[in-house]
Amino acid sequence: MMIISSGPRRLLIAVASAVAALVPFYSARAEMSAWADNEGGRMRLVALAPDAVGKIRAALQIEPKPGWITYWKEPGNSGIPPQITIAAESGVTLDAIAYPVPKHFFNGAIEDIAYDGPVTLPLSLTAVGKGPVTIDAAAFIGICKDICIPFQANLQLKLGPAIQSHPEEEAILQAADARLPKPPSQDFDVTAHAMSPDRKTLSLDLVLPGEGKTAPDIIVTGPSGYAFTKQIGGKRDGRTFKVDVSIGKLPKDYDIAGKQWSVLVIDGERAMETTLAFQ
Repeated sequence: MMIISSGPRRLLIAVASAVAALVPFYSARAEMSAWADNEGGRMRLVALAPDAVGKIRAALQIEPKPGWITYWKEPGNSGIPPQITIAAESGVTLDAIAYPVPKHFFNGAIEDIAYDGPVTLPLSLTAVGKGPVTIDAAAFIGICKDICIPFQANLQLKLGPAIQSHPEEEAILQAADARLPKPPSQDFDVTAHAMSPDRKTLSLDLVLPGEGKTAPDIIVTGPSGYAFTKQIGGKRDGRTFKVDVSIGKLPKDYDIAGKQWSVLVIDGERAMETTLAFQ
């Protein structure tokens, strides 16, 4: 293994081929895989049998140890976003990964968008064909304290018949869904957005659910690997909020026309995520 520098925090990197060779399959003939363990925490796969059209409700459960964090889909200054790959030969495809509302952590020059406790990432899967289903998943996450350790595990799960009841798995999946940001609504939405001609600032007009006086937490995600959080001159007037978000560097020759970005807004106990379309 090698230790290389990644900004102010050291990133512990294992040679990918060596990691893949050393990590065993964690399998189970049930609706939960066995836990895969790591110095900073553990993770496992949870799923229910396919429905009549092959759709599978599933999730990756991650439990960092106290003092450790694991990352959101865009991790911040440094870190590793979750990656999940389903083996093609399993006859199962990964359609989408959903992300519960993260927290914002600041430690000097380090900004992390992450989770500091147990988190469950809902997965939308589709089984191709009929018959018994075995999910072979490779999960790769970053888990960090003073150093960031790549955590990779191969998780295998054999699903039973759909006629069986699985209350524990149902409860896990329902709890994960409850932690997801909500779609925009009449009392919580981005009502206008505009990129400056020099692409340095994104102006946002929002309607917020509460009458608070503090600025909401705003995380704008643009091209893959880019997250923008620095607010400039925000002004809150009751339930309305106008602010500029500093954009900083974008990929060279990036053309924003026709692109869609996302924005996550956290205001107190409520969170909303929506899409920003650019003409």
